[in-house]
Amino acid sequence: MNLILLEPEELQPDGTAVLTDARARHVREVLRAAPGEQIRAGVVDGALGVASVLESGRQLRLQFEATAERPPRPPVDLLLALPRPKVLNRLWSVLASLGVGRILISNAWKTERNYFDTHVLEPAHIRKELLAGLQQARDTRLPVVSVHRQFKKLVEDELDGFGPYAARLVGHPGAGAFPRGRLARLPRDARVLVAVGPEGGWTPYELELLQSRGFEAVSWGPRILRTDTACVALLSLVGAARREAPQG
Repeated sequence: MNLILLEPEELQPDGTAVLTDARARHVREVLRAAPGEQIRAGVVDGALGVASVLESGRQLRLQFEATAERPPRPPVDLLLALPRPKVLNRLWSVLASLGVGRILISNAWKTERNYFDTHVLEPAHIRKELLAGLQQARDTRLPVVSVHRQFKKLVEDELDGFGPYAARLVGHPGAGAFPRGRLARLPRDARVLVAVGPEGGWTPYELELLQSRGFEAVSWGPRILRTDTACVALLSLVGAARREAPQG
């Protein structure tokens, strides 16, 4: 953990918080922070700051002090066709670490219907994994997650409500080159939506539907990647381009 995240309800009016879980063990056994020392901390969906260790025995008691405002929501959203549960389970913390504002989990023709019954889609499990990613990346903003069982309805009727998006990209092997220069010229706060298909790829119908709603098919090269690798590759390319964007 590079940041100890506190839930808002754990923080008392005087700024203190008592921890007894894995975060407390990490502070004691990994950081080895003694009373009087400070560690990096933050409040979930809130401010960043530091926490002074007041007590480090059977329980960890901290005094939190905010030093920076809540970070802005990452300007990149992800539309992800539901992959195999074990792949999605690996992805939750990775996506939070990379910085994604919203994660739209969607059905697709090549998605197995029983995948929607997996425990890795349970809200408590998702939150736990996302928090682990945020603590790695030193961020407090939880990605917003929604699950959509009807791909066509999502694309045609619901996507516009999550924007507006200055660019919509869909990963597809052999498609056009990645538009890094164009993304870099967008304003810093412009939002980008990235769509990544299932292991077997989008069907021609799904790809045509996405393109009819403003998605540009892009590629990271000629190689066909697994879903988790494709997510990391595309989001990293988008993130690098957006860091070059002008302010305003």
